[in-house]
Amino acid sequence: MDRTHNGRVTLPFPAPTVPAADRAEVLLRYLDYFRENLLAKVSALPEEELRRSRLPSGWTPLELLKHLRYVELRWIEWGFQGRTVAEPWGDRRGDRWYVAPEETRDDLVAALRAQGGHTSAVVTASDLDAVGRPGPRWEGADPPPLERVLLHLLQEYARHLGHLDVVAELAGGPVGE
Repeated sequence: MDRTHNGRVTLPFPAPTVPAADRAEVLLRYLDYFRENLLAKVSALPEEELRRSRLPSGWTPLELLKHLRYVELRWIEWGFQGRTVAEPWGDRRGDRWYVAPEETRDDLVAALRAQGGHTSAVVTASDLDAVGRPGPRWEGADPPPLERVLLHLLQEYARHLGHLDVVAELAGGPVGE
């Protein structure tokens, strides 16, 4: 299903006045909205802008896209679920985000959407107060409850979407929500 139009998200903003069944639904609405907004912006950028950095830090839109897929993987699968993940830091090469030349926008968009689908399924099937499983993600600390994990994901998306807003504007892409 196409969720964007001319680089704009068609998924409605999760306004606080729209009723929701529970806190999990509210958090998932925001997470879906931020994810789709990010995907819309990256999808609207010209091909030549996807691997180009417009910032001194040097990251590219495709690197940001891949990074957020791995953020969800690390916090939900490797963290909350305690699954073994072969390459939890697969979005990095050394101390930088990395996208291989053969990785395409379509592949990275599909990977992020699939990861988002997994996140939604886990949240829908779990209680927000459920505590994650112990594992290497927590570096010896007690695992947090799912609600805290989701709040962390939301701040990651909101912060990085703001970064992408600036980059998209500099690249002549869509501005605003």
